[in-house]
Amino acid sequence: MQQRVEGPVVAVIAEQDALADPAEGRRWAREHGGDGSLAELALLREARDVLRDIVGKERSPEALKPLLDGVQQVPEVGQEGLRWTLRTARHARLAVEAILAWVDTEERMPGRLRPCANSECRLFLLDRSRANRARWCSMAVCGNREKARRHYERTR
Repeated sequence: MQQRVEGPVVAVIAEQDALADPAEGRRWAREHGGDGSLAELALLREARDVLRDIVGKERSPEALKPLLDGVQQVPEVGQEGLRWTLRTARHARLAVEAILAWVDTEERMPGRLRPCANSECRLFLLDRSRANRARWCSMAVCGNREKARRHYERTR
C-alpha cells in the first residue's frame, strides 16, 4: 500500500502537481503559511526538483546546500516543553520544511521514498508495502497509464 507524506511536502508529491501552475502554486503556498510570492514558488520548485534528483540517485545530497544556506533551527523551551523553531527567510520556509520532511522520512523509512516509475511524472511515492516494490505514485493514474502504454507497444 502506498501513502503520501503529510505536511508541506504534499504539494511536492500529491497526485496533482500544485506547483506547476503559478496561480495554483501561490494559492497552495498561502494556504500552508507561506507568503505566496513568486520567489517562494521558485524555491519550492527548485527544492522539489533537487529532492527528486537525490531520491533518483542523479545528484548527491550536497545539492541541497544552496537551499539551506543561512537556515537555523533554534531550540525554545517553554511550559509545553522543547520546541524547535526554524529561522530562515520567509519566502524560503516552506521549501526548507519540505527538505526537513524528506530528511525525517529517509531516517525513519530508508529506501521507501522514491520517484514515480512513470518517466513523465514528477511525483514521489512513499512505499509502505511489505515487499517494498511499489512503482507508481498512483496506480489509478500513473500505473494504469504505464500498463496501457506497454500493452499498446506489445499489440502494435
